[in-house]
Amino acid sequence: MLKRVKFATVPVQDQTRALEFYTKRLGLRVFTDQAMGDSRWVELKVSGSETLVVLYKQANAKPGHLPVVVFVSDNVLATYEELQAKGVEFTQPPKKEPWGETAILKDSEGNLVVIATA
Repeated sequence: MLKRVKFATVPVQDQTRALEFYTKRLGLRVFTDQAMGDSRWVELKVSGSETLVVLYKQANAKPGHLPVVVFVSDNVLATYEELQAKGVEFTQPPKKEPWGETAILKDSEGNLVVIATA
């Protein structure tokens, strides 16, 4: 029986740049950062969550087509304003729909990341 998601993988070309973005701008914290061949195995943790985000080095990553991860926020507008003040680029400002509110940002590698209400 499946119990939970252990981690979601975000394809990145530059792990150091992506690590700085996800920790300094989005506020995730490092759970694991260790050598893995010619790259690193980087796992990040969202405060209060068991699910990890892995920054996986992928040379031919083609970002920007589909969201790679969706984070839940109690207040999408406040999160949007906080992240925008930190220089985070959004492709969609907060938008209310019948199913909830979302905002979409680009990470340092061009991946789309969604901030949504539960």
